Amino acid sequence: MKKMLSSKMGFFFIAVIMLWIKSYLIYQFEFNLDINNSMQQFLLILNPLSSMLIFLGLALFAKGKRAGIWIIVIDSLMTFFLYANVVFYRFNSDFITLPTLTQTSNFGSLGGSIVDLATWHDLLYIVDLVILIALFIKTRGYWSNERIQLRKPFLILTGGVIFFTVNLSLAEIDRPQLLKRTFDRNYIVKYLGAYNFAIYDAIQNVKTSTQRVLADSSDITEVENYTKNKYAKPDDEMFGAAKGKNIIKIHLESFQSFLIDYKLDGEEVTPFINSLVHDQKQNFTYYENFFHQTEQGKTADAEHILDNSLYGLPQGAAFVTKGNNTYQALPSILHQKGGYTSAVLHGDNKSFWNRDEVYKHLGIDEFFDSSYYDMSEDKVINYGLKDKPFFKESIPLLESLDQPFYAHMMTLTHHHPYLIDEDDASIEPAKTGDPSVDRYFQTARYLDESLEQFFKDLKKSGLYDDSLIYIYGDHYGISDNHNRAMSELLDEDITDFKQAQLQRVPLLIKVPGVEGKGTVKEYAGQMDIVPTMLHLQGIDAKPYILFGTDIFSKEHKNFVPFRNGDFITPKYSYIKDVYYDNDTGEKIEKPTKEMKDLKETVHRELELSDKVLYGDLLRFYEPTKDWKPTDTSKYFYGKDDQDKK
Repeated sequence: MKKMLSSKMGFFFIAVIMLWIKSYLIYQFEFNLDINNSMQQFLLILNPLSSMLIFLGLALFAKGKRAGIWIIVIDSLMTFFLYANVVFYRFNSDFITLPTLTQTSNFGSLGGSIVDLATWHDLLYIVDLVILIALFIKTRGYWSNERIQLRKPFLILTGGVIFFTVNLSLAEIDRPQLLKRTFDRNYIVKYLGAYNFAIYDAIQNVKTSTQRVLADSSDITEVENYTKNKYAKPDDEMFGAAKGKNIIKIHLESFQSFLIDYKLDGEEVTPFINSLVHDQKQNFTYYENFFHQTEQGKTADAEHILDNSLYGLPQGAAFVTKGNNTYQALPSILHQKGGYTSAVLHGDNKSFWNRDEVYKHLGIDEFFDSSYYDMSEDKVINYGLKDKPFFKESIPLLESLDQPFYAHMMTLTHHHPYLIDEDDASIEPAKTGDPSVDRYFQTARYLDESLEQFFKDLKKSGLYDDSLIYIYGDHYGISDNHNRAMSELLDEDITDFKQAQLQRVPLLIKVPGVEGKGTVKEYAGQMDIVPTMLHLQGIDAKPYILFGTDIFSKEHKNFVPFRNGDFITPKYSYIKDVYYDNDTGEKIEKPTKEMKDLKETVHRELELSDKVLYGDLLRFYEPTKDWKPTDTSKYFYGKDDQDKK
């Protein structure tokens, strides 16, 4: 035993075994990989091994004691990568991809929240490194200065390749087409491991980066045929109902629909928004079955979807990785067809999520970023300007716009980790012991109060009555990593089926001169907003490449795809390879042909949307004869650039 511990090969195998055990424990206790059978459990144990043999095996080519140093360095890097995924997963329920690494300044879901996401037991994840370093210091004196016989590291690398081949073969048996339809990264990590997923992700990124170069005008034809076939004719009464009216679009950050009518310790959390839902005199229509469809881009994905009716990317945010694409976005269409001025109002730096670049491609005329607001220390928290001063200071900016205008108001305070100053908190936190969940209700109340004051100011300004106003939630605020606390608050188990149902976010629409319909049960998603807004303006959506359909149309397609390939319909849901009956929440053991066909349709829709973005296909498409591509040289954002404008 002493001889083995004192040798390079012994040191190598100790490093492999400790890292292997650590990886498996992290897979089990930090990630929710939904292990369903003994094969998946076996693969979860097996899959870290191939990566460790290959990566740590490379260190054995080093001479003398440097082999031990390189083993420690590589082990440390692999540990850092794994822990970065742990922290990222705790809020996002997702894994880091290469595109997200290009967005380090835009980790809206991490950033200053890293401390909040870390726990004391995370120190256990470096115990093996401490042991390894101590062992190296104690035994390196016994090590030869010669290089290990080359056949040994080559055998190690070969063993790693063999283990991976066996791993992949078994995975394909349990999950056919594992690497062909990778909408859900959980599957790749479950079957192949986090390290192999990183390699796969790198290969996929190289592959997708070449799609634009290889794309040509014929590639858009298949997409055009699909979207035109999905098109829903407008409702006669609603078509043009808001023509020429201002559009005020209010973005509720991290706001899930379960908050509406929810009472915490007997007190309504969002009394004002509740009044918009229930008071018929307010003339709002509330869609109680409206779902977000975002992925890793979160807020940026929501913006992208609600202005383009294109899905976000499976990895990273289109705003960052495809920010220079050609778009035929709602702001451009409204400008060309209706003479609209478009603006985004947001109390944050203009470069966050690459907005100051991508907005040019969307044809947004004005971007009122943090340079237009009073960013005094007492008015800022977390990621930017508090919602109350944001709304208050936005009124004169709205009044300055040429009418009709399309204005996007983006709130910030109700954002993880849901920080709030004591003076701003008007409701007590929940008492689950989960800080993020407990504070979530306090910032939701603050957002609700902010919105109420904004409506009062909007009415005083004279803009309220003549404006189409719609309010929407951008993405979830509480991920499935907080199921214990949520179970306690909702008084029910948070199953996979229930978690999918919790992806509802609010959509409320007020059209001037049109009586609100109260609460409607129509199933819809963020993808449906663009065609709906176009038809309200009297602009036919059919010529444009849009994957959603008008929610007022009698032909509206009411299945809601998620970015990971799951989907929800009024009768049943498809979640993680399982069909569920919506009424009972029970599994459907024998899905019908219609259900299976819809699954194929959803996957095809996601693939076609990806083709548009990866191939930048809209550069080949002319929706109407008078369409003018957006001239990005016309746009300058921020007070500092007004002289250029």
